[in-house]
Amino acid sequence: MLSMFDASIAPLTRALNNLAHILKKGEEYADTKSIEHGVLLNARLFADMYPLMRQVQIATDMSKGAAARLSGLEVPKFDDDEASFADLQARIAKTIAFIESVKPEQLESSETRPITITVRKVDLQFTGQDYLLKWVMPNVYFHVTTAYNILRHNGCELGKPDFLGLRK
Repeated sequence: MLSMFDASIAPLTRALNNLAHILKKGEEYADTKSIEHGVLLNARLFADMYPLMRQVQIATDMSKGAAARLSGLEVPKFDDDEASFADLQARIAKTIAFIESVKPEQLESSETRPITITVRKVDLQFTGQDYLLKWVMPNVYFHVTTAYNILRHNGCELGKPDFLGLRK
């Protein structure tokens, strides 16, 4: 049987490590092509979508929020003041450190834990399992994918192995 720990901590950590790799390739690409970092950090796929920086912030917020809520801990607060690739890498590292600090026993029985989050002034209520599988994971993958797509759209050489963590 798949535990909530196995269904959450490992996949979230992998997604964030892959995001860190994608960002590293984006930074290297910008340096190689003499592109000001701010151009990529503020790039969007479409005018009404969030820029790269915000995609990373949301992916990390979703991840740390899941680890905290499912384990009954306080969600760590981050200031959303990143202004560079290095700042984003530090945010990802801080998020990974937090989620990896959660122990399997802290997630025992979390599949039935009631979880309420407020999104745009609307309370959304979930069981822990539905929160993880129907809210957190789709959101994390959406924002990591969008970060990948922003960099790819701007010419960074990325491939599916980068997204999946299958790099050599």
